[in-house]
Amino acid sequence: MVLEWYWALGLLISLVVAQMMLGMPVAIAFMAANLLCAYIFMGDTFAFFQVVDNSTSMITRFQLAPVPFFILMGALFFHSGIAQRVFSTLDLLLGRIPGRLCFLTVGGGALFSTLTGSSMANTAMLGSMMVPEMQRRGYHWRMSLGPILGTGGLAMIIPPSTLGVLLATVAGLDVGAFLIAGILPGLVLAVLYTLVILGQVWLNPGNAPQYEVEPVPAAEKIRAVVINLVPMGFVIFMVVGLILLGVATPTESAAFGVLSILILMAVFGVLTFDVLRKSLLSTVTVGGMVFFIILNSSVFSQLLAYSGASSGMLNFAASFDVSTVTILLMMFVSLLFLGMFMDPVSMILITTPIFFPLIQTLGINPLWFGLFVLICLEMSQTTPPFGLLLYVMLGVAPKGTTLKMVATAAAPYLACDSILLMLIYVFPSLVLFLPSLL
Repeated sequence: MVLEWYWALGLLISLVVAQMMLGMPVAIAFMAANLLCAYIFMGDTFAFFQVVDNSTSMITRFQLAPVPFFILMGALFFHSGIAQRVFSTLDLLLGRIPGRLCFLTVGGGALFSTLTGSSMANTAMLGSMMVPEMQRRGYHWRMSLGPILGTGGLAMIIPPSTLGVLLATVAGLDVGAFLIAGILPGLVLAVLYTLVILGQVWLNPGNAPQYEVEPVPAAEKIRAVVINLVPMGFVIFMVVGLILLGVATPTESAAFGVLSILILMAVFGVLTFDVLRKSLLSTVTVGGMVFFIILNSSVFSQLLAYSGASSGMLNFAASFDVSTVTILLMMFVSLLFLGMFMDPVSMILITTPIFFPLIQTLGINPLWFGLFVLICLEMSQTTPPFGLLLYVMLGVAPKGTTLKMVATAAAPYLACDSILLMLIYVFPSLVLFLPSLL
């Protein structure tokens, strides 16, 4: 059956979204939409065999190999207890500064982002560790929930980013360059979050009350830094440094990252069978889910092209005499809207075949636009009413915490994300400088 491009586009997207709204798992929603639309567009049961043949084209790409390594890195980091060591050391260094637990959240979250690559894992871990302590110390819920929601999303931007690898692969970008591109924007975002906390503490000191902290000798602080923090530099170097130096590909550096954490676990005496079992099981579960979604959504992208929806959308968008800023703003709104219903993986695989060809016709640097999309994805996960990280936070927050409270606490950090988007638009070198050194 031959359909106009807008009917084909509407049918494909509405089938997926409708099933998700009914509670259908993402991968199953894609698979059902693919099979039905393949039959409608091709008009023969041969379409089902074509879907099977085409479904492996994406997941057999070598560029996706870093994904399971990054997932395993995060799992080893959490299950081994190394995360707690790092957090305890940062806690020693902060002393009695006002709002110290908020700053600890941002500092620890930014560091964890370089070691895990998972925003959900970051948010869940920070929430379970920090919220009870902040509540015990009398922190206002805005001060306890907000920094965790903001910092949890840094893992999407700061390498190693699992979503960054996926987006770069689907969009045909250089994976190594794209991972490196997130370093400076991620650090700028962490600084913006710090400024928000400083402002909140200055305006309402009672929201983050100071408390007595037992003095720690300088020698003990230095010892804790050398034992618990300096080795993290070894892991970061193995993942990020080797890519920057051109010594290793993203896949090789991800494997070195896993090896470096295993070495640290052995040194700390936490390399046990139970930790390895839990970490590998977590990796297989999460990785299998991600790759099954990729498998089905790759067929979805091909159906967009086969039906003429992709080319029709491009021609339609190009027919409007509007500025580049307007088009970027429309894409920004679209990603926030989709974030109300979908996870980031699904959003990447639906929007990439439409957005990236369009921005190339507009002369926008694909590497810059990729980071623009990642920041939008990070924002969509903390945008009410259905942002995924909001519900992760609700899951670990104290009883009585409402969605309104969580969303309100996240609002200043969403404003920081918006400021970062404006900064990278005005100063694109924030994104492009480090990749240019490769």
